[in-house]
Amino acid sequence: MSHSHHHIDTRKEPDSAERQQAARTSTLVSVVVNIVLSTVQIIVGAWAHSSALIADGIHSLSDLFADFVVLFAGKHSGKGPDHDHQYGHQRYENAASLVLGLLLLAVGGGMLYSAANKFIHPEDIPSVHALALWIAALALIAKESLFRYMLAAAQRVRSSMLVANAWHARSDAASSLVVAAGVAGNLLGYPILDPVAALVVGLLVGKMGWSFAWDALHDLMDRAASEDDVAAIRATLLDTPGIIGVHDLRTRKMGDLILVDVHLEVDGSINVFQAHAITEEAQQRVMRSHPVLDVMTHIDPAEHYQSNSITIAS
Repeated sequence: MSHSHHHIDTRKEPDSAERQQAARTSTLVSVVVNIVLSTVQIIVGAWAHSSALIADGIHSLSDLFADFVVLFAGKHSGKGPDHDHQYGHQRYENAASLVLGLLLLAVGGGMLYSAANKFIHPEDIPSVHALALWIAALALIAKESLFRYMLAAAQRVRSSMLVANAWHARSDAASSLVVAAGVAGNLLGYPILDPVAALVVGLLVGKMGWSFAWDALHDLMDRAASEDDVAAIRATLLDTPGIIGVHDLRTRKMGDLILVDVHLEVDGSINVFQAHAITEEAQQRVMRSHPVLDVMTHIDPAEHYQSNSITIAS
């Protein structure tokens, strides 16, 4: 058994370190891009009389807040168990995803409010300078490239929090696309195109924020793992030599990992040491093969010895 324990330790620790490193690297790249873009957009927007470009610069600044939330969560979610958090700190990731979702909702609401004001006072929309269109296009290319880079990093380490942050960058790319269309429409003599496009993007950003916040809220409320994950865990348990049956298999999400509670049926005629060895092997197999943080087992004799059942906590 000692060999299998060693195998798990060497696999899990680099995995956690790799995830934290991916979070730090992709987030720092995002910070640099957003600082440069927001500064350029706000300065050029003010000079070129483009309120849309200024708004997009402020949107980029909201991404900076998101990036710092991700850095904070990445630092804390990698901590091991302690006295106050005996299952570890993985739920910092769920909390960060919730904050990002609420941030997207707020940004979407702000865009809707801004667009509505322009519909009320269309005569106040000024003519913009052509430079604003070039900056909007530059921002669009930069944000879309940032999204693709961040999503690839998130998928490599299977982090839902990093996926959420990548899609936040994509929402900014969509915002930049709308700004480019609005500025182009303004230059062509159709100023009302700017608020129309902003309204559409505001709805898209708000919908995305709602989706992330709702998902994170469910994970924080002990949502079960997916049906596919549960079926795969059940199959691994049943494949373990000595396990005759599996019932009362329950799961809950902890960050991107899963906590498992399960009743395992073994031959009722074997002794406690043999039964314990079988369930230990089942636990190790599950933790080696699936993104599982811990497995809590309860031994039941397969024959009619229910009153003699023994509980073992891993």
